[in-house]
Amino acid sequence: MSRYTGPKFKLSRRLGISLSGTGKELKRPFPPGQHGPGQRKKLSGYGVQLQEKQKLRHMYGLNEKQFRNLFDKATKLQGIAGENFMFLLESRLDNLVYRLGLANSRAGARQLVSHGHVTVNGKKVDIASYLVQTGDVIGLREKSRNLTVVKEAIANRNYLPAYLEFNDAALEGKFIRLPERSELAQEIDEKQIVEFYSR
Repeated sequence: MSRYTGPKFKLSRRLGISLSGTGKELKRPFPPGQHGPGQRKKLSGYGVQLQEKQKLRHMYGLNEKQFRNLFDKATKLQGIAGENFMFLLESRLDNLVYRLGLANSRAGARQLVSHGHVTVNGKKVDIASYLVQTGDVIGLREKSRNLTVVKEAIANRNYLPAYLEFNDAALEGKFIRLPERSELAQEIDEKQIVEFYSR
């Protein structure tokens, strides 16, 4: 299954969650379409699990195969599988570029990475799914620091997570530590995702 490229606002309204993080999509808090208003049907147990999985998958912009492979990796780590999974998703390079405010969206961050604008510890990395380790420094290549999209994104940034540090002068950020569960999306119930894949 390829990556979703359809209308993001419709998808957000269908899942009942703001995928962009701005909340603009949910001005009309009901599913899209002529039968949308008042149509929140009671979901089955499987339906709830599937919806939670789709929320998280679309939030990070992964296709099903990437998502499942990362989940399998998380189950092999020590600790709670669901939390480990969310920590791995948060450690992806494209996500951290977005969290540092170098891009306005995860899709924009993925494009920055795949076009070779981003460095990790001074070396160019163009793989969006690269898992950043704690202590790694994420920056921009010298010739990429004057990009208009980057300047606009930094100017629009209004929040920097506590597990990241950012040096405005050098335009680089450091992944200090793994996030805590309380610092990640509270509207996601990762236990449902674990149950979905454990069927």
